[in-house]
Amino acid sequence: MKWDWFGLYLRGMAMGAADLVPGVSGGTIALITGIYDRLIDAISSVGWQAVKYLLSGEIKNAWMHIDGGFLLTVGAGILSAVVALASLLSWLMLHYPLPLWSLFCGLVLASSLYLFLDSCSAWSLRDYGFWVAGIGVALVIGIMQATQLPVSYGTVFLAGAIAISAMLLPGISGSFLLLLMGMYQPVIEAIVSADIATLAVFVAGCLVGLIGFSRLLKTLMRTAGRATMAVLYGFLLGSMITLWPWQRTVSSVVDRHGELRIVQSLPVSPAHYADTVGDPLLLLCAIAFISGLIAVWFLSSHARSGQ
Repeated sequence: MKWDWFGLYLRGMAMGAADLVPGVSGGTIALITGIYDRLIDAISSVGWQAVKYLLSGEIKNAWMHIDGGFLLTVGAGILSAVVALASLLSWLMLHYPLPLWSLFCGLVLASSLYLFLDSCSAWSLRDYGFWVAGIGVALVIGIMQATQLPVSYGTVFLAGAIAISAMLLPGISGSFLLLLMGMYQPVIEAIVSADIATLAVFVAGCLVGLIGFSRLLKTLMRTAGRATMAVLYGFLLGSMITLWPWQRTVSSVVDRHGELRIVQSLPVSPAHYADTVGDPLLLLCAIAFISGLIAVWFLSSHARSGQ
């Protein structure tokens, strides 16, 4: 039992590390590591029934109802990763972005193929259609041009609900969607300036989106489980377009610190990258990519052995 909880903690750390990388979703890691269904069930159970337990003094029942031990352990792992790995990942993103993206490419490609091959034998033609649709949606989101929503409490609330919902989906980054909506900088500025009113509205949107969307996902997985998972597996594979290491910047914005932040890019070949940008670091990228493949092979073998 002790090792079960430690395993959940490590999965939470992996989710937290993924959320620190722009374009990568913690939902991707949850799906890869086999805790996605339980995560959705636990989050969706946070609601009026849990509140009623608390109001009647049934704290233990409330804790069991929301799978509190699971949420606490995974949440502790996420928080630990954010605190412990933020500086390291920031340094890697600054100095070795191409190998880092290559590592995630290996992880996601191997995971998406493993999940697909493990499930597709039971799929119908309709399920395959949903899988292709999931790939298509992820590809479209990956190449979308950013827009600029007017900044108001309404749009801040909407941005919070959409961003947190995206974080529950594999292959779709909440921070990336904030960039697409033109709401990333206003939210960051609200955090930096401690704009309590704006942050309260954003958090409220996040809570509504988190609970509402998790319940929608839970319902879909119960009523159309194979089709829903096919779409999610498609999202995962389609996210390769945003994880591809060699990208050509199409559009960017200047943040409050005067730094360029990419909001749209397109994948290019290593040769094109070498001609237009710089050294594609092929050897390091290959090593990182293969490391990602091996990591998924190890995890999948470990899961199958039941150890």
